[in-house]
Amino acid sequence: MQTSNTEEMVTISRVEYERLQQEKARNAKLEAKFAAREQEQAQVITSLTLQNEWLLEQLKLSKKKLFGRSSEQAEQMVMEQLSLTYNELEAYAFGTKAATEKQITVKAHERKRQSGNVLDVVPEGTPTEVVEHRLPEDERICSVCGSEMVEIGKEVRRSLMMKPAEFWVREDVYYTYACKNCEQETGEASIVKAVKEPSLLPGSFSSAEAVAYLATQKFVMYSPLYRLEQEFNRQGLRLSRQTMVNWLLNISEKWLRPVYDVLREQLCRESVLHADETTLQVLKEPGRSSTSKSYMWLYRTSGCTKQAIVLYEYQSTRKAEHAEHFLQGFSGWLHADGYQGYHKLPGNIRVVGCWAHARRKFDEALQTLPKEMQKDSPAAIGECYCSRLFKLEQAFAELTPEERYEKRLEQEKPVLDALLSWANETQAKTAPKSALGRAIHYLLEQCPYLTRYLEDGRLELSNNRAERSIKPFVMGRKNWLFANTPGGAQASAMIYSLIETAKENGLDPYRYLLWVLQNAPQLSETDETWAEKLLPARAPKECYMPHK
Repeated sequence: MQTSNTEEMVTISRVEYERLQQEKARNAKLEAKFAAREQEQAQVITSLTLQNEWLLEQLKLSKKKLFGRSSEQAEQMVMEQLSLTYNELEAYAFGTKAATEKQITVKAHERKRQSGNVLDVVPEGTPTEVVEHRLPEDERICSVCGSEMVEIGKEVRRSLMMKPAEFWVREDVYYTYACKNCEQETGEASIVKAVKEPSLLPGSFSSAEAVAYLATQKFVMYSPLYRLEQEFNRQGLRLSRQTMVNWLLNISEKWLRPVYDVLREQLCRESVLHADETTLQVLKEPGRSSTSKSYMWLYRTSGCTKQAIVLYEYQSTRKAEHAEHFLQGFSGWLHADGYQGYHKLPGNIRVVGCWAHARRKFDEALQTLPKEMQKDSPAAIGECYCSRLFKLEQAFAELTPEERYEKRLEQEKPVLDALLSWANETQAKTAPKSALGRAIHYLLEQCPYLTRYLEDGRLELSNNRAERSIKPFVMGRKNWLFANTPGGAQASAMIYSLIETAKENGLDPYRYLLWVLQNAPQLSETDETWAEKLLPARAPKECYMPHK
């Protein structure tokens, strides 16, 4: 052992030195193992935290869908709280230049106040049954002087009367005539028969009135045929569900399909359309299980057309080839949601995205947050941007397409630019799988389609027009749940098409279907283009809904 003034030196053997080195290496390994385990545990905790947050978001969204309001617009409180924030964002988009907007006056409308008078409820021309209540003659004698009393006034009480649907049997009797003079002179009588009106369905006791009523009850009132069967049975009418099904299947193929085909040709001549699709369960589809998902597709005209057309088509899958086949001959803009299948359509069809879907995703992200955190959240900012676009569109509603095109470029495009800049910046600091992350991802991914409405003033900000048109089918599906066969599904598509097209053009569905079924058999015998004569645009005045 040697010593010095500054430090003490220790001399050890090589064996001891190697042992110390081994212990040091073992300690280093243990420390590395502990560090790796701590890192692994931290990653697991982070993953579980994110998973827990995601599950909480899904739970809140589920509760919102079940119990919350259906509109995805921001509540007034949130909009007011974000007004200052939006002004800052607006400044971010335009620099220091203040954004100025020309006020657009929207034509106001008045709504008639409902009263308790039955005449304010029924349409003009409603039959009135008058029941007079007079005193018997022997009770008109004055109890004071014994003179006969005279009428000096009356009090009228009006009531709305109803009764269940009536049914009766109609007998068409066609007489045969013979000339007795010819029979006496020649021995052969000249015989003439009354001309028979063609039958709606040969060999069937169906009538245009009965079938139109059944179709309206099922496809307008959403009443399943088994319920109609039960209702008829209570009234003593033994009309089976199978008979009703056969009637609807046969008239849709024989009389409604030709009208449907003409409407489809007219639809594909338009330059702006809307499309949507929803699921449908078909029990007996060849080669598929009864639980397989089938689809009801919808195509309709836009708000810029003179005559609205709404057409449904049943298909077994959601493949883009179905839309391509249905839209053969169409060239123009197609409003749709974010489904990728629409983006695979030919280049002559320009898909226009739906801002209602984009706003809805920001609303979903907003609903996952506690109330106290919603005020200045990125989700609220994103929804505020989207709502701003809808408010501007509402202000431009009464403008011509040309004027609307100019106003959009002037006032909406800067909002879009600011929104996209904000989304790009926010995406970098947002968890991709969170509700907000999904909303921003949808916005940026769909950006080429969402901004396409700026190309023409006839285009719309959302695809809500198609969603409103497909809603009657969705409502009906909640009641009758499924279709039995593909033929039944397609028959339903054709009946829905004529009913919804009639409604869009102000026609009463029952009266329109009745007019079609009453005239189709006769017209088809003399006119090859008979289906064109029965389009909703050709319907007579009596087919229109009554107005006050």
